[in-house]
Amino acid sequence: MNFIIGYVGDRALPGMTGDAVRKLTHMNIAFGHVKDDAIAIDHLKHLSELERLKREHPSLRVLLSVGGWSAGGFSEAASTEAGRNRMADSAVDVLARFPFDGVDLDWEYPCYAEAGIAASPDDKRNFTLLLRTMREAFDRKGEVDGRAYMLTIAAGADQYYVDGTEMDEVQRYLDYVQLMTYDMRGGFQTLTGHHTNLFTPTGDLFRISVDASVRLFERAGVPRDKLAIGAAFYSRMWKNVPNVNRGLHQMTAGSGGYGPDYGELAASYIERNGFVRYWDDEAKAPFLFDGSTFITYDDEESLRQKCAYAKREGLAGVMFWEYKCDPTGRLLDVIHRSLREENEA
Repeated sequence: MNFIIGYVGDRALPGMTGDAVRKLTHMNIAFGHVKDDAIAIDHLKHLSELERLKREHPSLRVLLSVGGWSAGGFSEAASTEAGRNRMADSAVDVLARFPFDGVDLDWEYPCYAEAGIAASPDDKRNFTLLLRTMREAFDRKGEVDGRAYMLTIAAGADQYYVDGTEMDEVQRYLDYVQLMTYDMRGGFQTLTGHHTNLFTPTGDLFRISVDASVRLFERAGVPRDKLAIGAAFYSRMWKNVPNVNRGLHQMTAGSGGYGPDYGELAASYIERNGFVRYWDDEAKAPFLFDGSTFITYDDEESLRQKCAYAKREGLAGVMFWEYKCDPTGRLLDVIHRSLREENEA
């Protein structure tokens, strides 16, 4: 299928250029919230831009993404039939008011409260019921409108997400599943490593990778052609790293926080200011090290590898977070050339 799916913040919509939009097949507008069992969008100030975008790019599919890290309300809404119906009805209302083609749910995560949101073991079943209710509501609206509305999710990349969901049943109600194959190292680890690597390299204690995630979700019952892999337009960074093995796989005093976005990396870090770019050919991933600071990120070379993998493995395509992180446009350009132009040549 070779979808190119980009997350775009509401504030970035007025600045979306025609050249960039033409390189996307799907755009996820971040983020709607869940309040009182319903989808709330009043805080989004630039949705009027959607009419322009759809008029200028009629083939572009635009979805409202609901949730994100620390965004709650999902567990409560999914816990009762009334709550599930209210959320589905509110989603249909959003589709009626704005030219969205569907809704993307980014619940981080069913059954887990680490993001400071409500969670319950019952989320596992209730998530399935919520998606089924929404799918049925979208199909009813689609019958009236003579069109198909999309329902997708963003899924955590590792075993915890599969354990907290019923993916074999969930996937039946979804157009595709976006694997958040970034932040796979960093936020909770004091061991340096790649946060968005295609494969797991020798010596890495944490075995998750894009490839491992794809196979995990396939074993859980999601068809390959419903899986989109994630790319990162930002970095993760550890400081005070031992000057051993170029900083890779080293224990540090603190966990890996968010590092510079790609635009800043290109301007001030990659082969600049003492930072040397290295390539891990096992992981198919780059990293930077200056003797004490380790930075993991995606670049043009790693994205070519991810796109080739998506085509080779028969996946739905590639998703990225997020548009504003790369003002150079180089990362989106290489994804587009790798997935679309090469197919058309």
